[in-house]
Amino acid sequence: MRSFMDAKAMAKSLRQALAERKVEVSHSDCLELVSRQFGLANWNTLSALIDDAADQRALPMPQGWMVSGSHEKNQYRLGIDPDLPGVALIESRFSRASGIDLLSGQFATLMQSVVADAYRGSRLRLAASLKTEDADAGTIWLRIDDASGKVLRFDNMMQRQTEGALRGRADWIQRSIVLDIPEAAASINYGFFLQGYGRCWARAFELTSVDDKVAPTHVHGRHLPQPQNLDFVERVRTNA
Repeated sequence: MRSFMDAKAMAKSLRQALAERKVEVSHSDCLELVSRQFGLANWNTLSALIDDAADQRALPMPQGWMVSGSHEKNQYRLGIDPDLPGVALIESRFSRASGIDLLSGQFATLMQSVVADAYRGSRLRLAASLKTEDADAGTIWLRIDDASGKVLRFDNMMQRQTEGALRGRADWIQRSIVLDIPEAAASINYGFFLQGYGRCWARAFELTSVDDKVAPTHVHGRHLPQPQNLDFVERVRTNA
């Protein structure tokens, strides 16, 4: 799927499609139409945003980590923060005030996947320190899959009312997830992600075994242990 960085190619395709229908429109007019499709006033505004995004150099990738997520190309930068040794960064390439709303429902993640053999039957705690700036949501996540790719356990802290995902601006704070590793587990997948706009930094990841005294953070998956809130009481939201 194309992003705003492909505006010139989109204008060319639009012009060709219109020409096939005997509608003659100049390339510059098509650029203006494409700009309107992205919610901007004109091509000059979109062109400036494209130049700003292109000027941002790619960040160096940390060894052993990989990029994933639902994001489109050129919408996020991910990698090691050149100004903060030992810190990884995910940031949207344009700000919330840019006038382009392409990031609703989008996210980018840095992650690792490890073989589960040595962890089956144990309880694992994933911990890391996070920092955010103008973030829709920044969080760590932990997922356990079987050999077929079926998700056995998952927690990304997004539904927590306390000690959950960071939003807006937040200084360094530790977050943790605790999950049991079933005997059917084949892979352990974890990382951190940024949803929507902003910046999210992460450092000091730890994946360690814990004893039964440490309770899992997400026990029941999609199923509740018993009926709850049948009177539809509004959930209390927090800034955590």
